[in-house]
Amino acid sequence: MTDSIATAALLAKAETLTDALPYLQRYAGKTFVVKYGGHAMGDPELARDFAEDVVLLKAVGINPVVVHGGGPQIGAMLKRLGVESRFVDGLRVTDAETARIAEMVLAGSINKEIVAWIGQAGGRAVGISGKDANLVTAQKVGRETPDTLQGIERHVDLGFVGEPVAVDRTIIDTLSASGIIPVIAPIAMGADGQTYNINADTMAGAIAGALGAARFFLLTDVAGVLDKQKTLLTDLDPARIAALKADGTISGGMIPKVETCVAAVEAGVDAAVILDGRVPHAMLLEIFTSEGAGTLVHA
Repeated sequence: MTDSIATAALLAKAETLTDALPYLQRYAGKTFVVKYGGHAMGDPELARDFAEDVVLLKAVGINPVVVHGGGPQIGAMLKRLGVESRFVDGLRVTDAETARIAEMVLAGSINKEIVAWIGQAGGRAVGISGKDANLVTAQKVGRETPDTLQGIERHVDLGFVGEPVAVDRTIIDTLSASGIIPVIAPIAMGADGQTYNINADTMAGAIAGALGAARFFLLTDVAGVLDKQKTLLTDLDPARIAALKADGTISGGMIPKVETCVAAVEAGVDAAVILDGRVPHAMLLEIFTSEGAGTLVHA
C-alpha cells in the first residue's frame, strides 16, 4: 500500500513537469520582470519561496529581473529615527533627510537581503539601484491636489520623489548574460544630479517596457483585480480596465497598479500580471499552469 502511494505521488510530480513543458518551451530565453514587495517581503518563509521561484526560472532558461519596494521598512526606519512621514496620492513626501534614509534602506539592507535569499536558494544575484551604470534616469514628480475651500488646484512639492524618464538596459543585459539575477532598488539619479526615490511599481514597469519583457509580474497583497462580487478577474485589456475604473469596480490603490500594467503593455511587454505575493509559489502557478493565479493584462 505504501509503495503504491509513493508511486502515485511520483507520478503526480512527473505529470506536473510534463504539463509545464509547453510553458518552459514558450518562455525559454525570455525576460521576466518581477516587482517584489508588500507583506510577502517581510515573511521569511514567503521570502524563501520567492527566492526559490526566481532561481528556478533562471535554471530553466528564463531571465528574471527583480525590482523591489520597501515602503513599510522605510516607514519603520523613519519612525525609529523620529522622522514624520506624509503622503500625497500614496507617494511619500521626501525631504533630503528622508531621501537619504530611503536610499539606505532600499539600496542597502533590503536589496542585500534579497540577494542573500537568492544565494541561499542556489542562485547568483547582484544588487544594484537605478543609479548604477545610469540604469534609470529620473525626473522630479509633482502633484496637483484640490483645495476644496478655495475651489482650485494646488501644487504639492513631493521633494525628492521621481519617475523614470529613460532606461539604459546595458547593465541588466550584461548581468543576465553572465547567469546573474539583477536585483534592483527603486532609486535613480536625475539629470539635475539629485537622487530620487521612485515608486517601485512604476520603476519595475518602466524597466519591463525597456527590456521588452515577456511577462511583468506585480506581486501585491491582494489576489488581483476583483469584480463587485469579489470574484477574481483573470483576463483584462486596456479598454476593459478603463470601463472598470469608470464604474468604480477598480478603485483606490488598485488604480495605479493597473495603470502601471497598461503602461508596460503599451511599452512592449507581452503581458503584465497582478498576483498575490502572499500565496506560496504564485508566480510558478501563473506561469506553468493553464489556470493561472492572478489578473493578466494584455493589449
